[in-house]
Amino acid sequence: VALALAAVTSVASAEPQAVTVVLSSGSTMTQGMAMVLANQMQEQGAQVDILLCDRAGDLALREAGGEALKPNNVTPAQLLDAALKKGARASVCALYLPNSGRTPASLKDGITAARPDAMGAALLEAQRKVIAF
Repeated sequence: VALALAAVTSVASAEPQAVTVVLSSGSTMTQGMAMVLANQMQEQGAQVDILLCDRAGDLALREAGGEALKPNNVTPAQLLDAALKKGARASVCALYLPNSGRTPASLKDGITAARPDAMGAALLEAQRKVIAF
């Protein structure tokens, strides 16, 4: 009984699984699937960090719209917003703002430009899962 209790206590106090979702695809369906999976991983207890690069960086813009996807009729930008509300962290790659003609003020609240040194260190963390779309 003591061993079982120790195992439960160990699991309960464990750090959440760290996951980085790197999204660079301009495809609406690929963006949607990446955001659906990010939300699902959060619901299963993961701490999700989302790095948006290239055309996917547009999801981080205040005026992000996009095509609604079936079956739930939501856009990838709306799915990103849902993940952020649940505690995901999101950033655009360091190249996005200077190469898209956008400024930090163009980004949704809470989304910043990633620092390459910090992002590189995070991606090297032994327990972190990195998934790219």
